[in-house]
Amino acid sequence: MQNNKKSINKVKKKQVDFVLIIIILILLSFGIIMVLSASAPSALAETGNSYTYFTKQVIFAVIGLAIMWFVSKIDYRIYKKFYWPIYWLSVGALLLVLIPGLGYSSGGAKRWINLGFTQFQPSELTKIGMIIFYAGYLTDHKDDLRSLKKGFIFPLLYILPPIAIAFVIQNHLSVGIVMSAITFVMMLMAGCRLLYFIVSGLIFGGGGIVALLTYFSIAGDSAGDANFRFARILNYMDPWQDPTGKGWQPIQGLYAIGSGGLFGVGLGESKQKYLYVSEPQNDYIFAILAEELGFVGCVAVIILFAIFIWRGIIIAMKAPDMFGSLLATGITTLVMVQVAINIGVVTNTIPNTGMSLPFFSAGGTALIILLGMCGILLNISKAKSKV
Repeated sequence: MQNNKKSINKVKKKQVDFVLIIIILILLSFGIIMVLSASAPSALAETGNSYTYFTKQVIFAVIGLAIMWFVSKIDYRIYKKFYWPIYWLSVGALLLVLIPGLGYSSGGAKRWINLGFTQFQPSELTKIGMIIFYAGYLTDHKDDLRSLKKGFIFPLLYILPPIAIAFVIQNHLSVGIVMSAITFVMMLMAGCRLLYFIVSGLIFGGGGIVALLTYFSIAGDSAGDANFRFARILNYMDPWQDPTGKGWQPIQGLYAIGSGGLFGVGLGESKQKYLYVSEPQNDYIFAILAEELGFVGCVAVIILFAIFIWRGIIIAMKAPDMFGSLLATGITTLVMVQVAINIGVVTNTIPNTGMSLPFFSAGGTALIILLGMCGILLNISKAKSKV
């Protein structure tokens, strides 16, 4: 207890990272504008009001900014004291979808809970919960991180329950991919041996691919729900084999991107958002951005995200302790991975995983929690060791 007080006393405040604040505000403003542009036709068709999604996004953005400001005032080191309870709450949050009357299904997936006035995606809470847990766990076990058993196998065991629940119960493979990627990066940055990841990746990755291909070839249509994931991979390789079915969304997204050219057709002038691209304000909002603002607009957005990631890395490097460094690393990695996956899916570089684009895709849960995580980053940026 005395050591904790001493370590806290050794930290003084410095100026908040204003570059990060400016980037956050620009990305948020840009995202709200694109939600308005992309969602207007579908909102009019669904609700009779072109501004439905835009109005909700503005409300969520205001709430998120207030939470970001509030969280930025909380000393980030307090989370370390509760990383074990946070872990169990993060795992338990995924099970809320099983409660009758609370769990909400859409598109064959049970990933939301219905709060009456809005739908809430508990996996978003799980992401930040797992980041806090691993930052605390790896800090407390830093002397064991070079060991295969205690520094590699044991930490990875804790990621299995949330991934299993997300995959089996919620049918949400993408959140498992994101959490795995974040965990691997945090473990490497904490000091785990890269060799362990390479060897295990070759063994389990290669074996898993062979096992899945064998299973699908033998089971065929009897593979049921799991078979649609294999179909996604085949559709990714050639979406034109079923252009009016499973290939419709990626094809329309590519049409939007191709139509944009160098400078785009102009803000608000997209044609593909007129009920060609399904829910263009969500996962495929980057395709509408590409159509309206062209290659130049896409590069500008990617540069903004690159600056965000750069500032996150700087904050992680300058953090006064290992916990703060890993916490900043996890949050930055989360944004980086989601941006990479979303753009990869929209451009048909990788198979469809249903990943939102941070700051841009419409959705209250993701935006509010994202801005809350930005508040944690800002708080870490203000902490500076005297020694």
